[in-house]
Amino acid sequence: MISRRDAAIRLDIPLEMAAKHGIPKVLTTDELEAIEAEPPAWLVQSRANRTGKPVWVDLTCAVCRFSETERPKKWWPDWTFLACDDHDGTELPPVGGGIDRQAIYGIGSRFIAYVDA
Repeated sequence: MISRRDAAIRLDIPLEMAAKHGIPKVLTTDELEAIEAEPPAWLVQSRANRTGKPVWVDLTCAVCRFSETERPKKWWPDWTFLACDDHDGTELPPVGGGIDRQAIYGIGSRFIAYVDA
């Protein structure tokens, strides 16, 4: 069984679009494979209208490798690396000489984005 969220990730569409077009809350692998094999017109059109921006991004902690897939937000910076919010500063990759590090909180469910500039 596959959740609607996981189906949306595999189909590379927003979760809201999956719900709007009748993707059930839970579906079988065969049902999802059938949609992938013969995409409905709305899915074909959605893919044709892509602007190049990703629908989903994989977020991975540079320390423990915890990973999750989330919808990117416009306010997210271009980060140097991500780390879970429970890691101590001593666990993070070192800052190079003459480089300032800024922490941006609230990326995904538990990440801090670190921007080295």
